[in-house]
Amino acid sequence: MKKSIFLGMLGLFLTLSCEQKKETSIENKADAPKVIASPKKAEKLVMADAAAILARKEVPILCYHNIKDFSASAGEMTKTYTVKPANFAEQMKALADAGYHSILPDQLYDYLVYNKPLPAKPVMITFDDTRGEQYSIGAAEMKKYNFKGAFFVMTVSINRPNYLSKEEIKNLSDSGNTIAAHTWDHHMVTKYADDDWNTQLVKPKAKLEEIIGKPIPYFAYPFGLWNKEAIPEIKKSGYKMAFILSTKRDSIDPLYTVRRMIVSGTWSTDHMMKSMEATFVNAK
Repeated sequence: MKKSIFLGMLGLFLTLSCEQKKETSIENKADAPKVIASPKKAEKLVMADAAAILARKEVPILCYHNIKDFSASAGEMTKTYTVKPANFAEQMKALADAGYHSILPDQLYDYLVYNKPLPAKPVMITFDDTRGEQYSIGAAEMKKYNFKGAFFVMTVSINRPNYLSKEEIKNLSDSGNTIAAHTWDHHMVTKYADDDWNTQLVKPKAKLEEIIGKPIPYFAYPFGLWNKEAIPEIKKSGYKMAFILSTKRDSIDPLYTVRRMIVSGTWSTDHMMKSMEATFVNAK
């Protein structure tokens, strides 16, 4: 009997002892200092100077205005600035078949300033002047090839007949395209004075930002015309890159004189492809 009581007491003692050790082990584990992995050090980006930007290989940038049919008797300006819908569709297919990938201004900026990589055979597809068919035909046709574009909007035309509406501009942005500024009413920046800078640069930027809910850091000069006096005003207005047409870039501020090429309505698709390569891909 005594032996039986002794063995029972011994078993209880051992059980309590094990439980105490288990609890101590859990407490010690909870109290142990946590090892936190050090955050990865952010890569320090160094902005390229003008010489480095100018030395980078140029990216082809196409500029479209109107996409609609026109007759053989149309004026030269209409023929130059208007591409027929069938030709536009053919050109988008030709770009896709040739292995081109569309890029947007953010990607171009990062490439020029920080030498970040671009996809193989990059091309930028841009639209000026806010025409409605840029949405109904241009964006719809590009979507077939997963192309995105940059739409330079002059704000005076928003919601007018045959021009982009606020809803279309917002939809373009939400669909992954870039919305950018093209002044209020297309007056040349070379003729601005006094409050013109606010009217043509600052207010349109704020208006577009209100519509899409995103920053507007890019600008295209009306008619592609610029002068050195305009660049400080464009910078001051909050733009970090501006686009001209295919004339000479500025040696001091190449980011504010990025070249584009107007696609003429008189060109065949083959001519467009060859002109693009001659202007950008094979440029010296």
